[in-house]
Amino acid sequence: MKIAVVILNWNGKQLLEQFLPSVVQFSPEATVYVADNASTDDSVDFVKAKFPEVSIVVNPTNTGYAGGYNEALQHIEADVYALVNSDIEVTENWLQPIIKTFQNEPKTAIIQPKILDFKNKDYFEYAGAAGGFIDQYGYPFCRGRIFDTLEKDNGQYDSNQEIFWASGACFFIRSSVYKELNGFDSSFFAHQEEIDLCWRAINKGFSIKYLFESKVYHVGGATLQQGNPRKTELNFRNSLLMLTKNVPQKDLYRILFIRMVLDGIAGIKFLLEKQPKHCIAILKAHFAFYRLFKANYEKRDSYQQPKYYFSKSIVFSYYIEKKLFFSNLFRKTKI
Repeated sequence: MKIAVVILNWNGKQLLEQFLPSVVQFSPEATVYVADNASTDDSVDFVKAKFPEVSIVVNPTNTGYAGGYNEALQHIEADVYALVNSDIEVTENWLQPIIKTFQNEPKTAIIQPKILDFKNKDYFEYAGAAGGFIDQYGYPFCRGRIFDTLEKDNGQYDSNQEIFWASGACFFIRSSVYKELNGFDSSFFAHQEEIDLCWRAINKGFSIKYLFESKVYHVGGATLQQGNPRKTELNFRNSLLMLTKNVPQKDLYRILFIRMVLDGIAGIKFLLEKQPKHCIAILKAHFAFYRLFKANYEKRDSYQQPKYYFSKSIVFSYYIEKKLFFSNLFRKTKI
């Protein structure tokens, strides 16, 4: 099985200098690529000089995470793509459980490893933690992370299981499935494009898994910090677009209406917290959604998965019922 570890880079020389050595050292089973998204620093020259064994693909323009990978992967031949953020530190033997699962489980199309916080290695990291799920209104959450509450890794999620979405920070996908789904939705630019891709994979009958034996550490927020209004705008906009594409028709408009009301409440919360830029970001996200609705509605598949992982509102469970940890939500964890 041919594995391509592909690191998307944009002006990230310092991150490559810090984290590329671990990827090269601990990935003997793979070919390592840096896909450069039209950087203006000397990232490419640095990789050529210091890591001649790493292959380089140069994109002509910066089209974000989604478009950047779509462009670069057209030039890479492999059975499995490992899409790895430039701020990821990998560990010894991290690829072996992934390869074994892909070889033994033909319906498993996408895999995520355990993602821990590079800055606080005993805790799960925000972007993916121990596998992603979604509620009926499109709010994502993880085993090990609900909204801003991060759990300490005490082995409570040391079980391999199906999940609803895998984190784009460290995202393994069969190349055949990536091509069948036409890759990421480039209109998303960045944020939640991996959830949309996973949902479309589930609609096609594929499975997504979390493997705890594979472990990586993620810095997080290296491109856009968590408090950046642009990040807020992209997350709110793309979540609405994802719902438009993937929610079953009979539920679509009801779900969108409730979600937009909840977004309005979030905007009021930002105002009360004296963060008006984030409130404006939500307004911008909604206006962009109105403009893009028709084009994204036309992207809907003939079949939408009717079964959510969590049929309640994670907003209600977290903020009203004060269920801050994944283990508080229910006892069994299955789709």
